[in-house]
Amino acid sequence: MKYYLYILQCNDATLYTGITTDLNRRIKEHNTSQKGAKYTKTRRPVKVVYQEELEDKSSALKREYKVKKLSRKEKLELIKKEKNLFS
Repeated sequence: MKYYLYILQCNDATLYTGITTDLNRRIKEHNTSQKGAKYTKTRRPVKVVYQEELEDKSSALKREYKVKKLSRKEKLELIKKEKNLFS
């Protein structure tokens, strides 16, 4: 099963990092339902600004841990690199 690491930009410009097996469903939950993270519920709407596909849950959890340890500046650099790859 594929897992996705994602970074959201919240309405207040803060960043939120998470993992999921279904990115579209998870973003919808963050934006509309009670299943969204407590952090994002008061910062709606959110949008995906970065994503990575990983092979399994273990890899996703390890990557999430590393990304969450990054500073805001480092996360923004990661997001910028991603956007430059697809520009």
